[in-house]
Amino acid sequence: MAAQVIRVLVADDQAVVRAGIAAVLAAEPDLDVVGQAADGESAVALAARLRPDVVLMDIRMPGLDGLAATARITAGLPYTRIIVLTTFGLEEYVFGALRAGASGFLLKDAEPARVVDAVRVIARGDALLDPVITRRLLERFAAASAPVARPERLTPRESQVLERVARGLSNAEISEALGISTPTVKDHVSAILAKLGVRDRLHATIYAYESGLVRPGTG
Repeated sequence: MAAQVIRVLVADDQAVVRAGIAAVLAAEPDLDVVGQAADGESAVALAARLRPDVVLMDIRMPGLDGLAATARITAGLPYTRIIVLTTFGLEEYVFGALRAGASGFLLKDAEPARVVDAVRVIARGDALLDPVITRRLLERFAAASAPVARPERLTPRESQVLERVARGLSNAEISEALGISTPTVKDHVSAILAKLGVRDRLHATIYAYESGLVRPGTG
């Protein structure tokens, strides 16, 4: 049975960068670049018309920037997932992108294979935490956030699972750590996302830091 084709929209104001990313993705048989946008307004309009599975979104664009475009797309198209393109020194923009509903972020100088893998990861419902800057981003994000109530709506076991999700463990690793089956971990993760009203593991991780369940620099 043929793999489902992932529909991708690329938004970047630099024509060479935009075309390069599109060419890399289009070379893959399971990826289809359905549109390209040079600014945020175009990205929002194309997303509404084309309904892509994944949007690769630059942050700095003329007019409507990538943060505002991300918020508008995620609000109107809950099943369209967004990867924000970023560079070192722009962490503050990433904070805004995560709050706007982006499902991950990727360095703009990433290897082509990494970009392809990122699209597939996001399309299947996972979050993308680039290992190069994830820890620094989450710690700064948590430090800058006002404390919120601890996740009392979760069961004790769900809190244990969330804590390990926030520390970057996979379902298999959580299974081994807690002595429960991988399918049970998956069920707990689904319940956690539903109870917290978040899109994916990335936003559950942010919640865990904000709530104080996980503290920066621990674990």
